[in-house]
Amino acid sequence: MESFLIQATLYLGAIVLAVPIASRLGLGSVLGYLLIGIVLGPVLGVVGAEMDSLRHVAEIGVVMMLFLIGLELEPRALWAMRDKLVGLGGLQVLITLALVTAAAMAFGQDWRAGLAMGMIFALSSTAIVLQTLTEKKLMTTPGGRSAFSVLLMQDIAVIPMLALMPFLALGGGGHGPEEGHHGAANLIAGLPAWGVTLVTLGAVAGTVLAGHYLVRPLFRYVQAARLRELNTAMALVIVAGIASLMLMVGLSPALGTFLAGVVLANSEFRHELESSIEPFKGLLLGLFFITVGAGMDFSIVREAPILVPVYVVGLVMIKVAVLYGLARAFKLDRDNRWLFTLGLAQAGEFGFVLSSFAASQRILPEGVANMSNLVIALSMLITPALFILHQLLVRWSRVHGETPEHDRIEERHPVIIAGMGRFGLTVNRMVTMTGARTTVMDHDLAAVQKLRRLGFKASYGDPTRPELLASAGIETAEVLVACLGDPEANTKLVAYARRIRPDLHIIARARDRVHVFELYRAGANDVVRELFDSALRAGRFAIEKTGLTPFEAENAEKTFFEFDRAALRDLATVWKPGVPIDRNEDYVALSKLLNAELENALAQGPLHEATPRSHTDPISPTEILAAGDKPRTD
Repeated sequence: MESFLIQATLYLGAIVLAVPIASRLGLGSVLGYLLIGIVLGPVLGVVGAEMDSLRHVAEIGVVMMLFLIGLELEPRALWAMRDKLVGLGGLQVLITLALVTAAAMAFGQDWRAGLAMGMIFALSSTAIVLQTLTEKKLMTTPGGRSAFSVLLMQDIAVIPMLALMPFLALGGGGHGPEEGHHGAANLIAGLPAWGVTLVTLGAVAGTVLAGHYLVRPLFRYVQAARLRELNTAMALVIVAGIASLMLMVGLSPALGTFLAGVVLANSEFRHELESSIEPFKGLLLGLFFITVGAGMDFSIVREAPILVPVYVVGLVMIKVAVLYGLARAFKLDRDNRWLFTLGLAQAGEFGFVLSSFAASQRILPEGVANMSNLVIALSMLITPALFILHQLLVRWSRVHGETPEHDRIEERHPVIIAGMGRFGLTVNRMVTMTGARTTVMDHDLAAVQKLRRLGFKASYGDPTRPELLASAGIETAEVLVACLGDPEANTKLVAYARRIRPDLHIIARARDRVHVFELYRAGANDVVRELFDSALRAGRFAIEKTGLTPFEAENAEKTFFEFDRAALRDLATVWKPGVPIDRNEDYVALSKLLNAELENALAQGPLHEATPRSHTDPISPTEILAAGDKPRTD
């Protein structure tokens, strides 16, 4: 017991020290955990006999992760994503699985081991890819959304893969549970085949029914005590209880908890379950990846120094070929095609789960499982290089490649709307309802096709491309509404439009306050923050409940809006790119002054007709551009 505690302390201390460093280096937490395990195991050799005990504990993290994935899969959301989820994601999994299986059999593996390796390597790294897409602000691009759909499908595909593994077990009898797995009782020992089937189906049906009819009243009973720790205990009871039941009937515990998560996805206690399980999941999953790293056998590299990189490169090339073909088939444009292809070309963390499970079921020999883990880790390690390669290809294609195809826009209208997501669609509906004519365009072909089916006129193409803007009539338009979801692309669009049309009125969508300043500096006339108006409306409703009449609340809302709008223009003149606003002394001083003026105006009463300081001296985009980093002196 003492040795176990020392071992656990060693691992947890290593997590606290090393994972933040790995994250800052852009490697992500998963690779950080793996590197910790490699250093503690193969490099320093400080792991002890308690490794197996820690691994058994850490496997609960995998079970919890699949429970949380199930909680996130709302049936309605899945149905809305069905085309890319089943089409793009399903084809990627099946084709990659088939090709890797064939390659493994060509290298001498039997069909069972080959199929297991196909399942292991068909997956990509959800953690690394999503983190990188978010950091690089690529999640909202067509390539980013397509990658997310494929990753979601892969996460779902893990469940049938885990369920299939026991049937591939060497020596037959694969349906039963692992011998002595954590000392679990066996409810199907000695039963005939029909009895095993009935017990298994009964366990699955019981899980579904309990999720619908038992968990909800139990949660209400527990919440009546108003003790948060009881909610956590209840969440752990659900996960541990279902996992134990699945083990006793010979099924994967991950399968049962995933099913329970899906059943509870529409429950009113969904978010409570997520918040209770998430800390345990993250910690135990980190321990799982550490044990994987500690158990890696790097003697394979010494024995076959050429074979290991050949396997890694071969895997990446197979996945690149499959992903690029699917990207073309689903009509992603060139830049997004490479983002989608190279972003998903590595193996994933679920591969470690499947590899460990396949080795425990004796589907894969120990040496093959070790080699698989090494290939997975190395392919994940080169993911940052794959994203750098994507950036280089995009730059090269824009300089040397052919201009990507876009729609030829024949009609010219006074209002151009670039970007047809939720924001742009609302703007277009309001403008057209007044009788004004608009030219709308978006770089997401699927979104454009959907709008056309709904009866809207929309053109496909990248609004930041000069040739598309020229085709849309940027030279004669009166208003440009820049609504792109990517903040950098939106700023680029505004800057280009201002450069070629100094007289054009530009309205731009902003992600946040700093983005507002960037857009003003780029030349926008009016900037609208995505959530600002809805937040104002919520604030108005709140102050109505504090004793103000609706008329008084409306005036308070109007005063706040006018002051904030003017204040942003003033603050834009002292904003410095690359300098955090709380480190900019001129910005902080002016912000405090403007906040004091706003508080004074509101304190005089919501009916007071206050005029913001800046409204007596409006600032034009030209003045903002000329101001540079110099603060105003008025």
